[in-house]
Amino acid sequence: MNYVELNVEFSQIHPGRDVLIALLDQKGFDSFVETKTGLKSYTSENHFDTLDLNFVKTIEGVASVDHKIIADQNWNAKWEENFDPVLVEDKLVIKAPFHTQTFEQKMEVVIQPQMSFGTGHHQTTWLISKRLFDLDVEGKSVLDMGTGTGVLAILAEKLGADSIFAPDIDEWSYNNALENVGLNKCSKIEVALGDDKLIEGRCFDLLIANINKNILFQHFSVYSKCLTKGGKMLISGFFETDTNDLIVEAAKHGFIFEQTFTKDEWAMMQFSR
Repeated sequence: MNYVELNVEFSQIHPGRDVLIALLDQKGFDSFVETKTGLKSYTSENHFDTLDLNFVKTIEGVASVDHKIIADQNWNAKWEENFDPVLVEDKLVIKAPFHTQTFEQKMEVVIQPQMSFGTGHHQTTWLISKRLFDLDVEGKSVLDMGTGTGVLAILAEKLGADSIFAPDIDEWSYNNALENVGLNKCSKIEVALGDDKLIEGRCFDLLIANINKNILFQHFSVYSKCLTKGGKMLISGFFETDTNDLIVEAAKHGFIFEQTFTKDEWAMMQFSR
């Protein structure tokens, strides 16, 4: 079966890209790859031919839309072939179950790759993973908001966290996180399906949110109520150019900016409360 790659470029990424992902998911697209300037989405050629996608051009920030046919191939084999282990310096390797070689990194997290989710390859996940090794996670209660594959929640448990709450609004992400928690034999992670309402009334020592800028703006008021005094908040999912806006907005909710870390123009920020 041939596939179609729908390539959408944005003049302004947020919030249009998140809106488009949600709409294309409803229309049966199988997977999504977020690029620096846009979105690549995939569905079968037969299914694509039945769709009316004129709405894509009306979404805020869309600059161009095109598509191409991808010839039939062994998609599982192709995906595995192109799925390289993620190395976070000498500290961590994020690998798939089919990676059987020996690694020199001190710790490993096993993630069953799914084409729709992050696997640790993205710069923002790499940045947070690296930073977690430099924080005192031992015995802490942790929130991994928008957990995706669960990779950061799993790492937090391996670093000694006492409890981790890992919600996500996407059902596929929820199921994949459950699978990965099992693969890593974790026992202190609670995976949940839902939004920020799930964290109301809870209390955490460390808050991780690898989510886009607009969602962070919406969530800061909730985060400020559930993070303990003196607790740390790590946020990512945005570019270096967004950091000043986030500092200003976070300050309105009692967060004190501490540090920014960057990789390939992406940023991760640390705050305390």
